[in-house]
Amino acid sequence: MTRPDISQEFKDYALRLLGTERYARFAQALDEEPSVSVRLNPFKSLWAGLSTEYLNGGDGPVPWASGEGGYLSERPPFTFDPLFHAGAYYVQEAASMFLGQVLCRYVTRPVIALDLCAAPGGKSTHIRSCLPEGSLLVANEPVKARAQVLLENLTKWGHPDVVVTNSYPRDFARLPAFFDLLVTDVPCSGEGMFRKEEDAVTGWSMEAVRMCRDRQREILRDVWPSLKPGGLLVYSTCTLNALEDEENVAWIAEELGAEILPLDVEPGWGVVGNLLPLSSVKDTVKAERLFPVAHFIPGFTRGEGFFLAVLRKNGEEGASDCGMSSDWYKSERVKSKKKRTVQASVPALPASCRSWLLHADTFDFVSDGPVWTAIRASFSRQIGLLRESVKVWQVGVPLATVKGKDYIPLHALAMSVDLNRAAFPVVPVSYDMAVPYLRKEVLVLPPDTPKGYVLLTFQDTPIGFVKNIGGRANNLYPQEWKIRTSYLSTYSLKGDLWRKSIE
Repeated sequence: MTRPDISQEFKDYALRLLGTERYARFAQALDEEPSVSVRLNPFKSLWAGLSTEYLNGGDGPVPWASGEGGYLSERPPFTFDPLFHAGAYYVQEAASMFLGQVLCRYVTRPVIALDLCAAPGGKSTHIRSCLPEGSLLVANEPVKARAQVLLENLTKWGHPDVVVTNSYPRDFARLPAFFDLLVTDVPCSGEGMFRKEEDAVTGWSMEAVRMCRDRQREILRDVWPSLKPGGLLVYSTCTLNALEDEENVAWIAEELGAEILPLDVEPGWGVVGNLLPLSSVKDTVKAERLFPVAHFIPGFTRGEGFFLAVLRKNGEEGASDCGMSSDWYKSERVKSKKKRTVQASVPALPASCRSWLLHADTFDFVSDGPVWTAIRASFSRQIGLLRESVKVWQVGVPLATVKGKDYIPLHALAMSVDLNRAAFPVVPVSYDMAVPYLRKEVLVLPPDTPKGYVLLTFQDTPIGFVKNIGGRANNLYPQEWKIRTSYLSTYSLKGDLWRKSIE
């Protein structure tokens, strides 16, 4: 390791933890450039014709995220890719994609899931992609500024069965035995991100590591009551040390009460298991079987550092009635129909607006001031409990805002995978028009475009609405999400910039 910015204290600790041979590989990797990887949105990538086998600048698949994750040979200007803004893919560390392996193995029926420390949204979008249909995801971020980023990324991902919250872990204790799945990617010392984040390097010390460990335990202790007996906890960090990783997993199992579950890891992936030898077990293979955890370490796996373990909370599964059951859909559907009442002072949403969504009969349409939102009817009771207990920022699909007699379709509707495209005139746009749209510039559409609200698509993927008034089209892209840089570049993950005229 030639980097003088990394403290000798860390080097000495890593050498003791990893041993001479592993440390040498890790130290060499820290002098190398970090990799770049993306994960496709399974709900949208087919529209755009995206495939991990044919990515622009593709450099092979992420082995533990087959079909969804791919490496790129270098970091392109994602800001200028309309498919990025449309939520067709997410730029994510390859190691973090291992979460999908856990979810596919252990989550095989509809669940209520909480991603506790969710910003900026990589794991939340991945969780939502992997959960069985009929599941509800609550994505939470305690820090307000980071919660805004989380909301944007989940809106663009487009799944309707998501709730975004802005609350502290202790607030979820008001929902005892509510969640079937709890994902905690806790704040950590960030040793796995030394190649990317200078702050992680300059802020590192053993004292900071111990403070992180104590904070992580406080977070877990606070949120633990909200996990159902028999529910799953996924614990992860982007650090290497045993205090925040193995020791915390042991603490969860012993102090909170949980069983550490095995992980599916292929030998060729380079994933490293338990770094702390069990005193009573001399056989390394047996030790890893008794204490199954996964370390992704630069030099062993392609990507940044990551740690993950999965545990099952002690107790009998199904001890709470807040989760799912075999009769869940029927019972919740009956309850939701009984609760569908609208205050007399609020006009009913016109049928034409309800038709903006596919499967409209599965949604409740709720108004909050001028904004109408579509919420999956079968989740009405759970969402009601969430609203009473934590700070809910967004739920379901924000559909329209009312201005006088006009119902203006919201951008979240354009991003939704439940958007009914047949409800709007659709204009496919070229790359040279898509980027100005994302800059929120005024557009001029083909002369035969109908007046009114029009859906724009790029490579068959919706990118947003405009209101065509004839000579020009008013741009309805959210002001706070527009491309602001004056730097000019071109890029599309698909490769084809689609520069053909729309005329």
